[in-house]
Amino acid sequence: MARRENRTYLMGWSSIFEMNSSVTQLTASGDVKDTWNRPLRDLRISVIDRCNYRCPYCMPDEVYGDGYEFLPRRHWLTPGEIKRVAGLFMQLGVTKLRVTGGEPLLRRDIVEIVSGLNELPGLDLALTTNGALLAGLAGELKAAGLKRITISLDSLDDAVFKQMSGEKGNIANVLKGVEAARIVGLSPIKLNVVVQKSKNDHTVLDLVDHFRGSGAIVRFIEYMDVGTLNGWRLDEVVTSKVLMEQIDERWSLKPVEPNYRGEVAQRYVFEDGQGEIGFISSVSEPFCGDCHRARLSADGTIYTCLFAKQGICVREQLRAGASDADLIGLLQNLWRHRTDRYSEQRGKETTKKVSKSRIEMYRMGG
Repeated sequence: MARRENRTYLMGWSSIFEMNSSVTQLTASGDVKDTWNRPLRDLRISVIDRCNYRCPYCMPDEVYGDGYEFLPRRHWLTPGEIKRVAGLFMQLGVTKLRVTGGEPLLRRDIVEIVSGLNELPGLDLALTTNGALLAGLAGELKAAGLKRITISLDSLDDAVFKQMSGEKGNIANVLKGVEAARIVGLSPIKLNVVVQKSKNDHTVLDLVDHFRGSGAIVRFIEYMDVGTLNGWRLDEVVTSKVLMEQIDERWSLKPVEPNYRGEVAQRYVFEDGQGEIGFISSVSEPFCGDCHRARLSADGTIYTCLFAKQGICVREQLRAGASDADLIGLLQNLWRHRTDRYSEQRGKETTKKVSKSRIEMYRMGG
């Protein structure tokens, strides 16, 4: 039986204005800070709620099977609407954009989306993909203005990779995508690896060995309780400290300074000069205090945390002719009232049951 996800979490257009009876409208560039004094710097834009994988930690096949009803295409923001919202976020301080999904390369107009975003001046524009379709699109994306790319790659072991992609992934296609990205000059290439105990942790060193010296940056991500469906358990988390010690025992590592405040990955370089790796430690070392990210979903819903329970949908207002000033005022007040620090709270309450009302990761982008 087809299933449609409950969308009652969306707050209305008027409710966000009720947070503050006097909505400030920005007419020039300026920073906005939340209740914890965190500025807004990054925007993640999920352009599609569909994926060609069924990773158990994100979109388990038993839930998102052939009969599942995803968003109607008419509810997706158009390339022009995406560009407009991104431009408004820039007026509040955003300088970094990352295009995500679902799987963003499934959108037939993905090159048009990237090209439009590239027309916004002064942006660091990147894209995250599972890499399955990248080999055929890398050149077009580079020509459209894409600067950097991140590819999800949980293992080089074929059996493990298939299991972690819900039996949908083909490792050869992903590696072709990595090579295509290198050839066209998307740089740096980052490879994101979600590590789960007894699933793929035994393949970590082989993956590092393969990409050492290649110019690609491997980043290990602690398994997180994103969404409600992945059956997350603390005892399945392999901490960054454990992984770093394993890798350092084989290839000596030394830490390096972050590229910018709020960078989520702790960076290390190999002492023999063979490149860099990173660790994203949302569970063991939460970084909420420096989180500067907002998220825009494919249907125009704005979230202020990866672990959000609700968001603000602006699609209808965009299509009803809302002015830039009104929309900027809404975004400004949304960020000013932001209190999110879930990962820090989770660290103190690791035995607490997963909330059944959180938004699934594929809807808002990772």
